[in-house]
Amino acid sequence: MAPRNKEQEQEVLNWVFAVLGEKVPSGQYEDILKDGIWLCKLANKLAPGSVKKIQERGTNFQLMENIQRFQAAVKKYGVPEEEIFQTADLFERRNIPQVTLSLYALGRITQKHPEFTGPTLGPKMSDKNERVFTEEQLRAHEGELNLQMGFNKGATQSGHGGFGNARHM
Repeated sequence: MAPRNKEQEQEVLNWVFAVLGEKVPSGQYEDILKDGIWLCKLANKLAPGSVKKIQERGTNFQLMENIQRFQAAVKKYGVPEEEIFQTADLFERRNIPQVTLSLYALGRITQKHPEFTGPTLGPKMSDKNERVFTEEQLRAHEGELNLQMGFNKGATQSGHGGFGNARHM
């Protein structure tokens, strides 16, 4: 398990609450996010209506449902499933660094949504750089490859002075 990084955790909190237009509450990172309420509000800010019901209070089971609704919403938003933390990672504090990585992944995915004009989190994603070659360019390249391969024509390893050819005195 990766060690916790307090600077990244603070950056995530700053981003979440900047997107929400709210002041960052005081308290520990995992305590602020634990009940999933802020995460559900974040999901709804990024994709309105993506979380239909947010449990503001209730049993642990009901609050854990907030986290599950958030996970489903961000998966639908485009965060790869393998980058989404497990409910217990946050609710039971099993893997807080994974929660942070998941939120960075979400911040990265917002860049693929032109309708989102809010603050960014983490590095800018690279743009697709597709190249198109003409048939002539491709054929010219084949000639270069054949030329390079031709330099070894006729070369073999017979006569190689390895251990198999050692002469005994």
